[in-house]
Amino acid sequence: MDFAPTEPSSARDRFDRLYDMLRSRICLLDYPPGTRLSEEALAAEFGTSRTPLRRVLVRLEGEGLLQSVHGVGTFVTDADIETLEQTYRLRMELAELLGVLSPNPPNPELWDRLATLSAQVRQLADNPDVRRFGQLNLEFFFEFYRITANEPLREICDRLFFQTSRMWMKSMGAKRIDVAAEDAIFADEKDGILRALEIGDVRSAALLHRTHISMSFIRMRLAAKKA
Repeated sequence: MDFAPTEPSSARDRFDRLYDMLRSRICLLDYPPGTRLSEEALAAEFGTSRTPLRRVLVRLEGEGLLQSVHGVGTFVTDADIETLEQTYRLRMELAELLGVLSPNPPNPELWDRLATLSAQVRQLADNPDVRRFGQLNLEFFFEFYRITANEPLREICDRLFFQTSRMWMKSMGAKRIDVAAEDAIFADEKDGILRALEIGDVRSAALLHRTHISMSFIRMRLAAKKA
């Protein structure tokens, strides 16, 4: 999910890769809430004109990650459990559909990619790192949503996931959630999904994902009460 140094093959590729990079930076808190994004600086960094960059920023604003203030600039929005509660609940309902609507047949290549990411999560136990945790979480679910061939469902699940992912980073950064303990939970959850996919049970993998979202939401609410 990094912005590749090589030149993408088309304008659409360049747009998608710039979008992926900026969205990841927002969700990993490289751009904390309240950060003003400079179009001039971003255009220079990525070697692009402001026109495609503005299209990316408009898309991110539509997804609730940015807010444009007329005459002032574009700012990273904040995220909290109260404002995103309905988003979490929608994610839970959609998660089950991943294993029902056009589930993809067992895919050894996808399983291998997920297994590699899961192993990297396990390695964090000896040296917990908030940003690395967040990065692996993004990468795992970016791949996991490929279990369905239903493109609209996959897109909305991906979009909603990115809207809520920042709350984990904020809570761990503020030490309201223990990074090492959360890493162990994260690894166990991913191992369960992998066991289901290994035997081709896409439906169970989706249900495990739904359980993961539900338990994450509860843990997040408990952490919020500590604030």
